Amino acid sequence: MTTRKVIITCAVTGAIHTPSMSPHLPVTPQEIAEAAIGAAEAGAAIVHLHARDPQTGQPDQSPEAFLPFLRVIKQRANVVVNITTGGAPTMLVEERVRPAQVFAPEIASLNMGSMNFGLYPMLARYREFKHAWERPYLEGSKERIFKNTFADIEFILSSCAENGTRFEIECYDIGHLYTLAHFLDRGLVKPPLFVQSVFGILGGIGTHPEDVAHMKRTADRLFGRDYQWSVLGAGRNQFAIAAQAVVMGGHVRVGLEDSLWIGPGRLARSNAEQVTRARQLVEGLGLEVASPDDARRMLALKGADRVNF
Repeated sequence: MTTRKVIITCAVTGAIHTPSMSPHLPVTPQEIAEAAIGAAEAGAAIVHLHARDPQTGQPDQSPEAFLPFLRVIKQRANVVVNITTGGAPTMLVEERVRPAQVFAPEIASLNMGSMNFGLYPMLARYREFKHAWERPYLEGSKERIFKNTFADIEFILSSCAENGTRFEIECYDIGHLYTLAHFLDRGLVKPPLFVQSVFGILGGIGTHPEDVAHMKRTADRLFGRDYQWSVLGAGRNQFAIAAQAVVMGGHVRVGLEDSLWIGPGRLARSNAEQVTRARQLVEGLGLEVASPDDARRMLALKGADRVNF
């Protein structure tokens, strides 16, 4: 019998947490590159990448901000690079899609619906912020909608249609699965789908085990064998949800984009530390961690030799 292989994705910095929240959050291109390479060495098959202003840590979706670390990662690690098209909720879709348009990665993220995206509860945990943008950014999430309309989704899909990029489909609620089914029916996305179910963002589905099971049951009914299912749990729910998903046949995503922590009251010192924990979880269940080339086969990716970086 062959052992089932589990894909570990690592989201190394994101646009949720701000620099004041952890000294270990990668901000500069060098830090992001080292974090991604360390995650790959620890067992991540895919690294999911955002860029930041190296001085302030503010999310930066310009292609110029991505290029320095993309080249370093490709030179030093055989890892699948996943570029965000989510960027940050403050950005226009035309801005968010630019790095994927320019660099034609093997895979890019794609959010399946507009939603409330509440970051403001984190304000209660921090008294001081290093940079002027941080507090307003978090406070603004109380009235901000993360816009991902049908037109936005179609724009991202059509913008990347010629470059061979496939998508990590981020689904924050059950309705997002039905939106994905709509685009599948129209032929704008094609199997095998890579569905990333997101649990624990205020405004999306919760973190109860029944929420996880409901997401998986619905995806099974809609997509059958034509998809790979992965999960991410925000904050303290990261590893509990990962464990449930692996037992249910899924893959996992970890990283400092999703949680700054490695245990109660203990900040993760690196993305690699979280990947190592995920690997221990997978192997402790008698399963095998997928290599980057395993992930390429499972997700029908085009290969690292066909990207533009």
